[in-house]
Amino acid sequence: MSELFDAVDALVASRSPLPPPAERRRLRQGHGLTLDEVAAALRVRRATVSGWEAGRTEPRPPERDAYARMLKQLAELYPANVPVQTEDTAVPQTAAVAAAATPSAVEPAQARTAPTDSEAEPVNTVRRPPAPASAAVSRRPPAQAARTGAPVGGADPRFENGPLAVVDAAEGEVLAYCVGGLVLDVPAKTIAALVDWTLREARLGQPKLSGPGQDADPLLVLTEAALERYGLPVTLTKEERLAGRLAQGHKVIKQLTRAHWQLTKRGFGPWARIYRPAQGTERACVQLCIPSWDALDARHWADAGQLPPADLARLLGTYASRVMTPRGSTAVTGLELMTALHPPTRASQPDAEGKRRSEHNPGSLGREPVDCAPCEAPDGHPLLADLPRFHRRTPAEVLMEEAYDWARPLTDTECLHPHLVGIDVNMAFAAGANGLTVGLGAPTHVTNPVFDAKLPGSWLVDLSHVDLSRVKVAKDTWAHLDASLLPSPFTPRGERPTGPAWYATPTVAYAVELGYDVCPLEAYVRHDHGRYLDGWYQRLRDAYLATMAGLGVEPDLSPREFLAAMDGYRHRDPELAIVVSAIKATVKGGIGKLRERPRGEDWRPGQPWRALARPTWRPDIRAAVISRTRINMHRKIVKHAAFTGRYPVAVLSDCAVYASEGPSPLDFLPYRDGKPLPGGFKLGINPGLVKHEGTQSVLWGEGVREQFNAPDLNLARYIKDGTVTDADSGE
Repeated sequence: MSELFDAVDALVASRSPLPPPAERRRLRQGHGLTLDEVAAALRVRRATVSGWEAGRTEPRPPERDAYARMLKQLAELYPANVPVQTEDTAVPQTAAVAAAATPSAVEPAQARTAPTDSEAEPVNTVRRPPAPASAAVSRRPPAQAARTGAPVGGADPRFENGPLAVVDAAEGEVLAYCVGGLVLDVPAKTIAALVDWTLREARLGQPKLSGPGQDADPLLVLTEAALERYGLPVTLTKEERLAGRLAQGHKVIKQLTRAHWQLTKRGFGPWARIYRPAQGTERACVQLCIPSWDALDARHWADAGQLPPADLARLLGTYASRVMTPRGSTAVTGLELMTALHPPTRASQPDAEGKRRSEHNPGSLGREPVDCAPCEAPDGHPLLADLPRFHRRTPAEVLMEEAYDWARPLTDTECLHPHLVGIDVNMAFAAGANGLTVGLGAPTHVTNPVFDAKLPGSWLVDLSHVDLSRVKVAKDTWAHLDASLLPSPFTPRGERPTGPAWYATPTVAYAVELGYDVCPLEAYVRHDHGRYLDGWYQRLRDAYLATMAGLGVEPDLSPREFLAAMDGYRHRDPELAIVVSAIKATVKGGIGKLRERPRGEDWRPGQPWRALARPTWRPDIRAAVISRTRINMHRKIVKHAAFTGRYPVAVLSDCAVYASEGPSPLDFLPYRDGKPLPGGFKLGINPGLVKHEGTQSVLWGEGVREQFNAPDLNLARYIKDGTVTDADSGE
C-alpha cells in the first residue's frame, strides 16, 4: 500500500505548479545553497538550474519532481512574507533592487529575463519602460551589465535596447537576446519581416562615434535554431562556402527581393547587410551575423559561436560597447573603426540661403582613393603591369616594411643558462600607431631630397653603413655592442642591408637616431599628413585596458603583481578573455586591411581588384605602422643590450626570447628600486609594455633545432607552449 501512496504523491507532484522563477532563487539563497549544490543534488548542469531560476526553461520529469519537493520544503522554512539573507551574491543589493524582487503584477506577459550562470548576477531587477507592441522588454539585471561592461541602455532612446541581439528559436517562439540580460519577443515569421521588425520596434543600434559620422546599424546574430525557423541552411554547401554567400536563387533572397529589400555586393553571406536606399538622412539597414557559417573566426573568437544566446549577446555586446558594433571580421571592423572615427565628409557651414553641403572632413582620408607610389605597390598591382612576367623586385624597387622574423644560434655562454624566456609586447601594432604621422593624400615624387623625419613617405636610401657595434643610445652617449648578436633594424629577417633600398620614414629616422647620416636618392613624400590613427589607437587601447581590468589585470600593478595577475587570467572569465583576443585581432587585422590583396574575384595580375577602390587602401600607412613597431622593438633590444650585455636569441614580430638563469622575465629584465631601464623593456599591461609569453628550457630549444637540422629555427614561434610540428618547421 505504501508504494501506491508514493506513486500517487509523485503523480500529484508532477502536476503541481512551481513557484515563480524569482521565488525559486529566493528560496535557494535563503537556505544558503549554491547553484552547484542544487545541480549536484538533482544531477543536472549548473546552467540548467540557473535557467530554471531565470524563467527561460522549466524543469521536466524526473528532475521536476525532485526540484518541486525541494522548493516545497524550503517554502515551509522560508515563507514569502519573511525576508531572507542572500549571501551568495557578490554584488551588494541596494534597497531599490531588493524592493524589485517580486515581479510587478502589471508586467506584460511576454516580458522575460535572460538566464545567467553567475552567482554574481542577481535576477532582482529594475523595471524599464516597455518597448512598443511585440517588442515588450524584460527587466534588466544591472549587476550583470556592470560586471561585463555591456551598456544597460544608451542615452539615445532610439537604441535603448543596445547595439545588437542574438536571435534564437525554441518551443514555438522566437526570442532576441540583447545585452545586459534583456530579451525581446520576436513576432516576425520571415527574414524580411525580421528586418522590418528590427528597424521599427527593436530599438537596436549604436550612436555614431564621431560628429560627422553615421549611427551603427543594428546587428542580429542568428543561431542555428533561428536559421531553421527562417528557412536558411544551418551550414553552407562547399560551393557556397567558396563563393562566400548563398546562391542567388535561394528562396530567402527571393523573399527579400519581393519585400523590396536589397543586399550589398557581399551577398547573403556570414555577414549579410540588408537595406533599402536611404530616404534623406534616414538609413534602413540591418546586418546579420551567422556564426554557423563561420562569421566568428575561431582564431579570434574561439568558441563564441557555440555559446548560449544570452552569453553570446553579452560577449558581442561588450565588444560593441568598447570597440564598435562588428561590421564583419575583426579585420573589417578594425578598418571600419578608422572610418567611423574619421568620416570622409562633413556638413559645411550654411551658405547664404542657409543650406549645408557635404565637404571634405579635414584629417580624414577623403572619399576618393589615391594611387600609391610604385615602390609601395604589391606584386600584381596595375602600376606594375609593364614589368616582365615573373620579375622579382629587389629592395631598391619595392618597399619591404614587415615585422621581425629573426633568430640566431645560442652562444656558448647562453647554452649554460637553463631557461629560454619569451616576452611579448602588448598591443605592439597599436602602440606603433600611437602618435604616428601618416600621409593623408597622394604622394609627391622628389629626387635627392633632404631627409625630414616629420614628413611621411617612402625613401630610397643606402643604410648599409650603419654599424650596430657603435650606436648612440642617448644624447652624446654611445654604446659598443656585439653586432653579430643583434638583428638589423632595417630588414624583417634582421640581415644587414647591402645597398640602397626603400624604407618608410620611421626606419630612416631611426638610422639618424642611432647617430648616422643619411642621403636619400629619391622619395615619395606626402605633404598632406596628420595623426590619423590616434583616435583609433586610443579607443582600442581603452577597450583592451578595460577588458583586462575586468579579468583582474590593472595598469598600476607592480611587476610581480602583474605577472601573478597574468597567470591564468583567461580562466577567470573565458568569455571576457575572448573579447581580449578579438580586440587584439581588430588591431592587427585593421592594419593588414590597409594593404588588402585580391581575394579570388577572377583577378589577374596587372588588373585592379575590389579593395583598390577604397580610400582606406593605403599600403603606405600599413608600412609606416609596421616600420614603427619594428623600430620600437629594436630600440628596446639595443637599450637592454647596452645596459645588461644580454642579447635576444630570437625575435618574432612582437615577441623576443632571451636566455636566462631563471624562468621569469624578472630574472633578466633590469629593475632598480622598482623602476625599469628607461627606454627598455617594462612589464605591464599598457600597450608597448611587455608580458611573459612563455618559458622553455635551453635543452628544449637546442633539441628542437637539432631535430629539424635548423640552427636558426625561430624559437619565439614556439616559446609559449613548446609545441613544434613538422609543418611549422618547414619539413
